[in-house]
Amino acid sequence: MLTIHHLGRSQSERIIWLCEELEVPYTVTHYTRDPITQLSPPALKALHPLGAAPVITDDGLVLAESGAIIQYIIGVYGKGRLALGPEHPDFHHYLYWFHFSNADLQANLGRNMILGRLGLPADDPTLLSTRGRLERGLQLTDARLRENDYLAGHALTAADIMIVFSLTTMRLFHFFDLAPYPHIRAYLLRIGAREAYRRAMQKGDPDLTPLLT
Repeated sequence: MLTIHHLGRSQSERIIWLCEELEVPYTVTHYTRDPITQLSPPALKALHPLGAAPVITDDGLVLAESGAIIQYIIGVYGKGRLALGPEHPDFHHYLYWFHFSNADLQANLGRNMILGRLGLPADDPTLLSTRGRLERGLQLTDARLRENDYLAGHALTAADIMIVFSLTTMRLFHFFDLAPYPHIRAYLLRIGAREAYRRAMQKGDPDLTPLLT
């Protein structure tokens, strides 16, 4: 049986959402952050040396990293659904946006979060550079969503499942205003209307109201 080891308010919400979209049977084991440090509990480190979520277990297999987990579930359980193959005209868009989420956007959010906690002056060059890169990433995403309902085209794919955490729940840790990005906001409202997304958030973080605006 596929088990999702879910740390509250973390990237593991992606995996619950994926399974709901694919209607893949799974169970969830919940973990709670330390109330002071906001770090994951030791029980997650007992599963995987990094001690971070998401982690899945599946008949003795242990796998971490949300992108790897998503590819595993799509390949083993999803029969390729929510992914685009090389024969699809939007394959290159799918690849780019699937990897953009963690390689660029989420990484930049993490850097901005850390720098924001250092009390640097507003004109600090490193701070300005990091903020500028985040703004460019959001502008790029908004421009893509101006022309398409979803990141890889006009249908939901795993690329969307990868990015939504960064645009919503991550803002609990490092808030940024989406007002300048109307197409991202419209996109998040489309996501929030999906029954699978709503079920996933209720199962993973029932006390959290998703930041969809």
